[in-house]
Amino acid sequence: MIKRKSISFFTMKFVHYDMKSSKLFVVGMFAVAMAWMEAATVVYLRTLVNRINPYQIHPLPVAALPAWIELVREAATLLLLLSAAWLAGTAWRNRSGYFLFAFGMWDIFYYVFLKAIIGWPVTLFDWDVLFLLPVPWWGPVLAPVLIALVMILGGILLSRNSANRIDHHPHKFSWLLCAAGIFALLYLFMRGSLMVLSKGKEAVENILPTDFSWIFFAAALCLMAFPIFDTVFRSIKRRS
Repeated sequence: MIKRKSISFFTMKFVHYDMKSSKLFVVGMFAVAMAWMEAATVVYLRTLVNRINPYQIHPLPVAALPAWIELVREAATLLLLLSAAWLAGTAWRNRSGYFLFAFGMWDIFYYVFLKAIIGWPVTLFDWDVLFLLPVPWWGPVLAPVLIALVMILGGILLSRNSANRIDHHPHKFSWLLCAAGIFALLYLFMRGSLMVLSKGKEAVENILPTDFSWIFFAAALCLMAFPIFDTVFRSIKRRS
């Protein structure tokens, strides 16, 4: 009887684990498909305004089309990723995990597909306009790729951890450090635009950043990844 119960327990655990893997796979495929659509759309837009490489004079010639269309498109992309995560998850924690995983996969494959379609970026250190909300974000391609890798790892941990095991989850202080890291990264990406914000819209649209603090970026990225470190440490501590 005990043996039968043990077999049943491990069978249910395996099925539960397999379902989580299947959901991650489906969410990942959705994100990759979204990345292709995003890359194709960006190729059309950059070809239209003659900005295959955005790092040149007048990098955001939005006069070619209404600016609000591009802004809404970016917001809609995030909404689609959120919707996929919401459908895949059952609680706020694993839904957050699926969103992080989807966002990371989407971001990385976006650059993979751009490279395949137009041969850009030439290197991982090429500058790119990452987002336009609320002001243009600038950074070398390598920066969002590294952030995406952290998001994928964090998303996997959040989506797999059992919701009823508190010791599986990072301490609240880890999340505070994570939030500090995210705000620091946002500032780093928007710093150039914010510095010329007082000079008006034209100055913001035409700025070309020339320096990127990798030391500041590394410190902020470590803060952002602190919940991952905390989770791994707690897992090792439990097993020892």
